[in-house]
Amino acid sequence: MAKPQYWLIKSEPSVYAYAQLEKDGKTDWTGVRNYEARNNLRAMKPGDLCLYYHSNEGKAVVAVAKVLTAAVPDPTAPGEDWASVDVGPVVALKQPVDLATIKATPALKDCQLLTRSRISVVPFTAEHFKLILKMGKTALPK
Repeated sequence: MAKPQYWLIKSEPSVYAYAQLEKDGKTDWTGVRNYEARNNLRAMKPGDLCLYYHSNEGKAVVAVAKVLTAAVPDPTAPGEDWASVDVGPVVALKQPVDLATIKATPALKDCQLLTRSRISVVPFTAEHFKLILKMGKTALPK
């Protein structure tokens, strides 16, 4: 099996909080209207892992989600060239990792949450992903 890729996906908690994903069990990650983010969605593969970031309110990585499906056309944009994937919950972080802490961590200075801050779906390196989990005092379930 191929090694998973790592990503960071953003949602405002008032729009779709991680707790809602846990309740729903899975969701279509739709509504992305940025070409770079769309291309990142298209690069996702089932089994890839995503840091779940609450944007605007809270501004923190709060959980890990998993990509469940390959990208398909976004059903919220019929006839347009946008993409979506299904994601499901993996684990909530025991301690959310807020944006200020990420910015203050030298080892994360070049993570795409900071360097591509306006993009809602960005790739993450394995090292950055593991460091965020460690900072969040969370291990992936076996």
